[in-house]
Amino acid sequence: MERRDIYITEFDLNRLTELLGVWQTFKGSKSTSIHLEGLSEELDRAHIVAPKDIPPDVVTMNSRVRLSDASKEEDLIYTLVFPRDADAEAGKISILAPIGTAILGYKVGDIIEWPVPLGIRKVKIEEVLYQPEAAGDFHL
Repeated sequence: MERRDIYITEFDLNRLTELLGVWQTFKGSKSTSIHLEGLSEELDRAHIVAPKDIPPDVVTMNSRVRLSDASKEEDLIYTLVFPRDADAEAGKISILAPIGTAILGYKVGDIIEWPVPLGIRKVKIEEVLYQPEAAGDFHL
């Protein structure tokens, strides 16, 4: 799987680093640990930019995105949120969910692949429907 450049705002980096710090302190379940390790790896390789400088087609925290899933031949619409705000029925997917960690920092047109129990899942970011930074909402 090709690893592309990803972009994260300074604000998101600070909040995600706090989340990782809490995890380090309390060490949750093994499945959560795997997702947080993946998130940590993504943060380590990300280009960190000021919120005002993030391109409007990049998935940031609290962005609402339309993805296409080739294996299901359907579009999926999610809002990427912190764990406390997750609500699958409302389309709010946690950053700790595999797909949440996978899409953070990628941009429209990128195809993301990640391992799942039945093989490899692949989605394409088709559109960023809402990005807080592009809308001027810098403190969501």
